[in-house]
Amino acid sequence: MRPNALAFRLFAAAALWSLISLPLTAYALNSVFRRQVERDFDERLRGLMTTLVIESFDSRLKEPAKPQEMGEGLFKQTLTGWYWQIKPLDPRDTRTLISDSLVGETLKLPRDLGIKPGSDGLRWADFYGPEKTRLRVIERDVVFGPPDDGHVYSYVITGRYDEVETSVAEFRNLLISALAVFGAGLLAATFFQVRWGLKPLGEIERGLAAIRSGRAQKLDGALPEEIKPLQHELNALITSNQDIIERARTQVGNLAHALKTPLSVITNEARDDKGPFAGKVSAQAEIMRTQVNLYLDRARMAARAGVIGGDTEVKPVLESIARALVRINQEKGLEIAVDCPAEARFRGEKQDLEEMLGNLLDNAAKWTKGKVSAAVRIERSVGDPAGAKVAIAIEDDGPGLTPEQRRKVGKRGTRLDETKPGSGLGLSIVADLAGLYGGSLALDASASGGLKATLTLPAL
Repeated sequence: MRPNALAFRLFAAAALWSLISLPLTAYALNSVFRRQVERDFDERLRGLMTTLVIESFDSRLKEPAKPQEMGEGLFKQTLTGWYWQIKPLDPRDTRTLISDSLVGETLKLPRDLGIKPGSDGLRWADFYGPEKTRLRVIERDVVFGPPDDGHVYSYVITGRYDEVETSVAEFRNLLISALAVFGAGLLAATFFQVRWGLKPLGEIERGLAAIRSGRAQKLDGALPEEIKPLQHELNALITSNQDIIERARTQVGNLAHALKTPLSVITNEARDDKGPFAGKVSAQAEIMRTQVNLYLDRARMAARAGVIGGDTEVKPVLESIARALVRINQEKGLEIAVDCPAEARFRGEKQDLEEMLGNLLDNAAKWTKGKVSAAVRIERSVGDPAGAKVAIAIEDDGPGLTPEQRRKVGKRGTRLDETKPGSGLGLSIVADLAGLYGGSLALDASASGGLKATLTLPAL
């Protein structure tokens, strides 16, 4: 996809949105999961605290007893980070009960850090314990004996906070993998969605190409509701263009008839009068007739060149003109060799191709010693089907032209030999008409020393 393509813009917008939204989604889900894991971890510590109090309490004693079973095997394994501790707050009482996992170590108390108990009587803290293990600590006070004369003990339960981090890390890795797969799938789906959504524009492009090449007269096919107004307007534009061209042709024809009749009258009247003034009038009238014919021809050519959908086979036109010229020039022994591939097609009106080839072949027939060749080749541009050209090279074995003469002969009305019939407009008309189609006419020396005229026109 090209950077300025509509498909690229839509895909880039979707990709940018994915790159922004997916990381934010991952962060939000990871945060929610962390809070839930921490909440569950704290609830687990609360449950263990309740178990510790129950297991150590004996109504017959005024001091706690060491619990025999805490229900967690981790409290029996050495330095696991899961510890419990029961410590009297009376400094005179030095008897402290600890879990087997603590192996002679003692724990700092949240109260020593200045932490006040919450509404539930619990103190919470995070700090590093033995083996530099990060611990989550919960503490509560338990009174043994009468409320006014009892002994207060500090009950402490710790849990290894690394377990929270491990759970969160595992979830985060799984989340990243899942969102990466989801993001890749989303981008792939977006790519195909964009291609599928823009497919009607491709159909319109192909339809317009078919109209331009003459394979269709209007845009057909079932298009989405959003594209149908565009289809309707394009068809209306094509119809309007055809109507305008048809009116232009009609007006050119009317103008030709309107001008030719008065010019004929002037010319005939001048011929009847033998005076010098009549000669000047007759000469100027002939110049006017030539110029009128020239510009009327150019107007007709411009109208035809604007037609959408012209499609003309080159070979039949070339062979037909060649046969006609051979019959006309039988006494000269004229031979015209035609080499044209059957697939050569001119993207334009048949009448224009006949006029261009007729002028070129007629010019070659006038000057040749007897042999004329017409060779056609198709030139196609890689990656640009619309840029295809058909090159028609017409060569004769006549006297040819010098470079200076070749430059002059393309000008309107230039005739290098006044003994030959014609108005001197043939090559000029060919060059003008080729230019209207985006083509060109090039003059060069032929291999036999005559003139080589290469006509390049748009092809299908």
